Amino acid sequence: MEPMHDHAHGHLAGRTAGHSHPSRETTGRVLAGAVVATLVLVVAELLGGYLGHSISLVSDALHNLSDIPTLLISGIALRWAARPADHERTYGYQRAGILAAFTNAILLILVSFGLFYESFERFLHPVAVQERWMIGVSLLALAINGGITLSLVSSRRDLNLRSILIHNFGDAISNIAILAGAFAIRMTGAQWIDPLLGVVIAALVLWSTKSLLQEAGNILLEGLPKGIQLESVARSILSVPGVQEVHDIHVWTIGTDMMALSCHIRIPDMHMDESEKLLRVIRSRIEQDFHITHTTVQFERAGLPHETRFIMPHAVQSPK
Repeated sequence: MEPMHDHAHGHLAGRTAGHSHPSRETTGRVLAGAVVATLVLVVAELLGGYLGHSISLVSDALHNLSDIPTLLISGIALRWAARPADHERTYGYQRAGILAAFTNAILLILVSFGLFYESFERFLHPVAVQERWMIGVSLLALAINGGITLSLVSSRRDLNLRSILIHNFGDAISNIAILAGAFAIRMTGAQWIDPLLGVVIAALVLWSTKSLLQEAGNILLEGLPKGIQLESVARSILSVPGVQEVHDIHVWTIGTDMMALSCHIRIPDMHMDESEKLLRVIRSRIEQDFHITHTTVQFERAGLPHETRFIMPHAVQSPK
């Protein structure tokens, strides 16, 4: 039997069916507005940190300053991801957003280390803090970061935009912490609270970046998509009547909500019309069970009945 290949095109329609996502134009405007708002916030926090002698405000300003390249990278990636496939990038530019998320995660890790350093320096050389500046600026920051976070909630399925969402949600929490710290300093006069908040903000940035870096790195390394087990995929294919063996299975993520699969399947001798019907059933089963919409299947002639087996990744006897 000649090998048969099938590529399940039309994945864009399948990928978006049943989901309501904001348009790229709307999201692009949100990101542009976020850049302007973040610039205003950075200036306000730097000024408030300088006048109020607050390392937590300066730390948060530097943290928010790192949002600028992050937002710009995400905006560029959003435009790239919308570009169609060409003769050089046959899958299109879906990975642009994943690459942006990975780059953003690296930037956030570097920022967190810088915040740790500045905070420990303030522990060693304490400075009296004017808490009224902390209160006023943290309220402004909370309004801006909270607004950006809420505007991106509907786009959280996109890993690139989720990196911005997580980042700004962390910013909003840090603003609440600064506000609470300012009131604590006013009530107790404990100046060490300010650098302690700087350490907490840096730790929060580091913690929120870990899962993002792992997920983006796994996708870039063609790792198995989160929540999918390779053996489960193979057994699902094997459950289709007519399939006698499955091997050489690969499942990976191309872009947000877009997964691909390739495998070799052994089937008995049959007319090509019948094998095409079988292929449609296999594709439908994979999409239904795992939402994998881009498949490449190669059919091979099966051996004698006593030789048939299920291989994934090692030889396993098929259930009778």
